[in-house]
Amino acid sequence: MDELEKNSGEKGVVFQSEEKASPVSGRFAADSISSRESDTDGDDALKLVGKERTVEFSDEFNRKLRWKLDLLIPPLCGAVYLTQFLDKTSLNYASIMGLPITGQHYNLVALAFYIGFLAFEFPSVYLSQKSGKVAKYLGANIVIWGAVMMLHAVGTSFGAFFTLRVLLGMCESCTAPSLILIISMFYKKDEQATRISWFYVMVHKINQNGLSQIFGGFVAYGVSFSENPHIAPFKIIYVLLGGLAMLVGFAVLLWMPDSPMTARFLTEEERIACLERVRNDQGGVANKSVKKGQIVEAFTDIRLWLIVLSTLLVNIPNGISSFSNLVIESFGYTSRQTLILSTPAGAFACASTLLCGWYSDRKNERMVPIVFALIPTIVGAAMLVALNDSGKKGALLFAIYLLGTSGSTLSTIYAYNASNTSGYTKKSTVNAVTLITFGIANIVGSETFLPKDAPDYIPGKISILVLLIAQLFVSFLLRWINLRLNKKKTAQIEELKRRNGWNDADVQKEREKHAFMDLTDKENIYFVYTA
Repeated sequence: MDELEKNSGEKGVVFQSEEKASPVSGRFAADSISSRESDTDGDDALKLVGKERTVEFSDEFNRKLRWKLDLLIPPLCGAVYLTQFLDKTSLNYASIMGLPITGQHYNLVALAFYIGFLAFEFPSVYLSQKSGKVAKYLGANIVIWGAVMMLHAVGTSFGAFFTLRVLLGMCESCTAPSLILIISMFYKKDEQATRISWFYVMVHKINQNGLSQIFGGFVAYGVSFSENPHIAPFKIIYVLLGGLAMLVGFAVLLWMPDSPMTARFLTEEERIACLERVRNDQGGVANKSVKKGQIVEAFTDIRLWLIVLSTLLVNIPNGISSFSNLVIESFGYTSRQTLILSTPAGAFACASTLLCGWYSDRKNERMVPIVFALIPTIVGAAMLVALNDSGKKGALLFAIYLLGTSGSTLSTIYAYNASNTSGYTKKSTVNAVTLITFGIANIVGSETFLPKDAPDYIPGKISILVLLIAQLFVSFLLRWINLRLNKKKTAQIEELKRRNGWNDADVQKEREKHAFMDLTDKENIYFVYTA
């Protein structure tokens, strides 16, 4: 064992303890198994890898494993998020394609989605945790909401659309929390923001920018040429998008893994390596037990409430997502021109999301990328207000494009939660609260763009400007808090070293023992926050 510890830091070689056979065989000595005994207080990963690291994998092996993960998990997450956003914002396309719902009824139908979303967020998150099948639960919900989407083509009354949008919100409430949990299970902290940006690039909360807007805009443009007297163009949109959702749902059910421990596309050796990759992050993997203490800690953590405030500030402007085509049309463009002119914004917004995700992991930052993303949006909102009635169509359209950069803020908030929260129940709670806040923000946002303010919607545009400026200050406050907490933990570890006569190797051993104990970030002295 001494020789193992001496050489375990070398690269390119797999080291194993003498007491443990190759992980390929899947056979462990009795003393190794005893360290993996079931512990309901600990993480499910303990059953496979135990409290102490007993095997090291080479850098080359880990790179190949990460590539294997990247070929499956982010693409499936991207397909899910693309589908969800297309379905959620299908109302925006339908609004200029013969939808029989107009005026205040349209506003109510727009916010109905978030009523269902809010009502089912907490139940959905905890049902997912208790089932222990986060991916299967997600896949089943996608199939159901695909069917609900297709039913939109049947209803024509306000009551029918309102009810279907509520059901759609209920089914889609599990999407973001499930995807964040899956990413945090399989990827290290310095990989999470990039992977989240890969699936979030499918959408953008302002102006629906992203690949979903490019894809959806061209689909809607093609459907707009339909002259079938038996089915309105907006009904065709709902049938197509509903069918796509069902296909994605079946793909998730078949291929998305619930956790590293049960990932069928990985060998047993790769499952162990996957867990060992994330051990030092101290974030844990999975636990079916809903722990009341972790829920209490989540609600008494000041950072949660600052994340709530951040989510409100950056998502209330999301109100424009259901009105962006109407705003562009008000510049003097036709309906068909509007559908095409809104699509280039997607390329600009995609670049913003990917760049912020890359920078976030590269520099181990979460709040600074948010600030970078907000500044162009603030400029765009100011242009929309200042140039209103100027007749400068090109400048106003460019301002709409600039609004898309702030869409990456929500993906960075997701990454912040994934990297800065430990304890499976606490993580689930924080994600649920964040998404509930997201729903509330969108309900409020939909009421900032009122019919009486059409077509200029000046109050709504001013709200974007004011709220995002406020978020700049909140971002710096959250960053300062995390850095301060890290300093406190560093001082506590130094005190432990002094009191117990530990060296750095001893501290590392203790850190590894704590990794899969399902401790919260506050309980675990070795957890390091990402600024």
